[in-house]
Amino acid sequence: MSETPAAGALAEEARALDAADALAPLRDRFVLDPGTVYLDGNSLGALPEGVAGRLADVVSREWGRLRIRSWTESGWWTMPERVGDLIAPLVGAAPGQIVVGDSTSVNVFKALIGAVRLARADSAQRDEILVDAATFPTDGYIAASAARLTGCTVRAVPADAVSEAVGERTAAVLLNHVDYRTGALHDLPALTAAARRAGAVSVWDLCHSAGALPVGLDEHGVDLAVGCTYKFLNGGPGSPAYLYVRSGLQDRFETPLPGWTSHAEPFAMAPDYRPAAGAARGRVGTPDILSMAALEEALRVWDGVRIEDVRAKSLALTDFFLRCVAARQDEGAAVTVRSLTPAEHARRGSQVALLCDPEDGAEQVMAELIARGVVGDFRRPGVLRFGFTPLYTSFQDVERAARVLGEVIGGDR
Repeated sequence: MSETPAAGALAEEARALDAADALAPLRDRFVLDPGTVYLDGNSLGALPEGVAGRLADVVSREWGRLRIRSWTESGWWTMPERVGDLIAPLVGAAPGQIVVGDSTSVNVFKALIGAVRLARADSAQRDEILVDAATFPTDGYIAASAARLTGCTVRAVPADAVSEAVGERTAAVLLNHVDYRTGALHDLPALTAAARRAGAVSVWDLCHSAGALPVGLDEHGVDLAVGCTYKFLNGGPGSPAYLYVRSGLQDRFETPLPGWTSHAEPFAMAPDYRPAAGAARGRVGTPDILSMAALEEALRVWDGVRIEDVRAKSLALTDFFLRCVAARQDEGAAVTVRSLTPAEHARRGSQVALLCDPEDGAEQVMAELIARGVVGDFRRPGVLRFGFTPLYTSFQDVERAARVLGEVIGGDR
């Protein structure tokens, strides 16, 4: 594929955009390979440069020398709430409403069962859990399990139909803020308000939005929310997830997994369970200190960063990528692509999903991209996913990714 004047102009535009980017210095806070364009932060964020040193200190000093004293002297015991308060401003929550621990799946389970119990305390007839039809599979699996355990049924409806579907029998509504496959952003304020009007409890999965765009949990009256920390929050593989319980519901929230660390007096070792006050009642067992320490350090890259500025850059990056892809695509290419991600800013997350034609070419296209130093991923059937992490993704990364994609699908070997 030969270089065109238009393509050269895009490369020059990318350099100009990077020069004007106020967030560009944040790239230096991450460990990145200069020969690779990393567009898979929507699956696993890059390593923040301070994490290795923090973990070395936790292992050698806090664990190696202080040992059990670190539960108090190094702040291990309060880490779930402390790290939760670091996440809070990134999702629009006041302190004291987020606790970190367990996996996203476990927290979805806790939130859903807790939501049904909250709803039934007001109306015993509520026996339905609504989920969006395109939900991440695990969320659907857990919703089905929660329904069996509570005597509810699960009804899957398209996210844009939830407002009409929610009713007097709905106990909980479980929704993904951003569709993991297409990158479509769902209308959290409107859907939360619809659930509230119907008397149902809202549960939001923020895995693909936290750290990429404003969420506004408190502003929009979200009841419960969960999310992972290894995507746009860059906490590392398997880093612990979090649970948000709105302050007005905390004294009524009943976890289905009452553990000793969420007891009001955990060291009393009492035979009867009495829940702790505040966010701590979302805890279960002993905190996973090593991974949580890595996450705590990773969150320091957000010091002085406004999530609104991150969102503005995210939209600029995805806009530019879509323009570059369109400019680099030949009509006679062996494989063509079209975007599944909404063009409207209000409906777009921080990823772009491209559908390949033919669909069975996607896996080989992505393998070739990775071999050429452009890392994204794919989802069957036929979807190429590219995640844009504004803290470290540059416009020159975007231009190069689109250029290499054009070479691959055009058959340029």
